Amino acid sequence: MEERELTINRNAWKVGFTPQAEIWNGRLAMIGFVAALTIELISSNGFLGVFGL
Repeated sequence: MEERELTINRNAWKVGFTPQAEIWNGRLAMIGFVAALTIELISSNGFLGVFGL
């Protein structure tokens, strides 16, 4: 008997509540968090302090 694997493109750009959309949401959130942390470490201000808020 031959087993067939389901191939799901996890990098597909899909709209709505799909696993692919949640993966992209997580990736973009991680990039944003690292960017905010980097700005805070470099400028010695909070993220909002850089913009004068």
